[in-house]
Amino acid sequence: MTSYKQLEVQFEEPNPKKWCVPLKEDVFVKFMNKGNFITHKALCEGSLFSPLLFGKFFDPSDAFPLWEFDSDVLLSNAKSSNNNQYKVDWIQTETDYVLKTEIPGVGKGIICVSVEDGKVLEVSAQLRLKVETGTKDWRAGNWWEHGCVRRIELPENSDWKKTEALMSNGDHKFLEVKIPKIPPNICDVP
Repeated sequence: MTSYKQLEVQFEEPNPKKWCVPLKEDVFVKFMNKGNFITHKALCEGSLFSPLLFGKFFDPSDAFPLWEFDSDVLLSNAKSSNNNQYKVDWIQTETDYVLKTEIPGVGKGIICVSVEDGKVLEVSAQLRLKVETGTKDWRAGNWWEHGCVRRIELPENSDWKKTEALMSNGDHKFLEVKIPKIPPNICDVP
């Protein structure tokens, strides 16, 4: 039986230095061609962090409106062509938005779940714990050389201040993020 620990969700103001260098497709291809095993595993197809998660290249540092799409539909081509290697799922219930994903290749890396300005859910993993760029924040500059990220737009009716994140304790890392929905106001019903 897998046990889970609660992660502290950070609530942040926008930081213009964070994710300021976009990951372009040609840079990604070159980086993956020279990358190491950990990088390949963390950014592989099917990973939440993969720029190819949605069937075509999409910079994971750009916020994506994930909950506007059904996971089975958005990932259908990729799932059928990849023998269901995808370990990402998201659903809406009547009360919550839920993201479930395997976090491959992280090992002893640092996983961070944060909500930026109440509008963007951010899941990041620092894979290289020693940053040699002269900056204290690995997320500035060529962030993909030190870790990975997926930024997701939050729906307007999300109660983002109550976001919860759970991480499995086993060898295989699984993350579950739950964002409650703001209940509809009874007075709003016609």
